[in-house]
Amino acid sequence: MENVLLVSATAAEAAHLPEGTRVLVTGIGTASCGVELATYLANPDNPLPDRIVNFGTAGALRDGLGGVFEIIEVFQHDFSQEVIEEMTGRPFPNARVLEPATDLPSAVLATGDSFVSDDARRVELARRAELVDMEGYIVARMGAAFGIPVTLIKQVSDRADAEAKTTWAEAVDAGARELARELRRLGWA
Repeated sequence: MENVLLVSATAAEAAHLPEGTRVLVTGIGTASCGVELATYLANPDNPLPDRIVNFGTAGALRDGLGGVFEIIEVFQHDFSQEVIEEMTGRPFPNARVLEPATDLPSAVLATGDSFVSDDARRVELARRAELVDMEGYIVARMGAAFGIPVTLIKQVSDRADAEAKTTWAEAVDAGARELARELRRLGWA
């Protein structure tokens, strides 16, 4: 059996996992997630997992999306890649392509530290991605740094629009149930 480390931003998103499931709850956003995950992986008392599975809710950047998706590409949407490349004169890749590991439908994910809840930003991000979250990119980057395969599993909780702040709070429990069901089906919980 594969040694999997489940990673979630919030306890609410992990609330319906079976008792005793090993899950690292990191806190919201790339900084909190990155620090907690790096601290865990660098600790010699913690055996390195065979795979990191980051699961949680995400906003839909396109109408009609619902359910649970596996992410096949993730990028940091609030990072000035072009400016950094211009300043340094070197390419600075800002996307991670992930090897599919499930039979779930796939999507591209935009990650950022700002909660997307306005229509203009939603339309802009939808040109490149279907979903948006606040941790996926840093988990993928951390996995690459430690040489550990990463799978990102995201459940659509809201439309990443003006109503998203209210919608997420109302939808997180149902999303956690759906995520737990899929993680059990996949043999990771």
